[in-house]
Amino acid sequence: MMKFDKTIVEYTAKLARMKLSDKETRELALQLADILKYIEKLNQADTSGVEPTSHVLPIKNVFRQDKVKKSLNIADALKNAPEKEGDFFKVPRIIE
Repeated sequence: MMKFDKTIVEYTAKLARMKLSDKETRELALQLADILKYIEKLNQADTSGVEPTSHVLPIKNVFRQDKVKKSLNIADALKNAPEKEGDFFKVPRIIE
């Protein structure tokens, strides 16, 4: 079983661009370790007679058929935009 220590939590937080205090880092390491312990318990369950499934209920795909229709024109699409620039939505920059 993988052990979550401070280094792994700090590395993961850096990838997620999160700033964590030392207390949050310690708490998160403990919580992640508890989650892994629970998953290990689940791995010990006998599932030999259980069919693989992606959902607990027997549901079918409920997508509608694709139909070609006229799309919005640019003016209608931008009508309620908080900010626009030319024929485009203007949004805040998110990548440094």
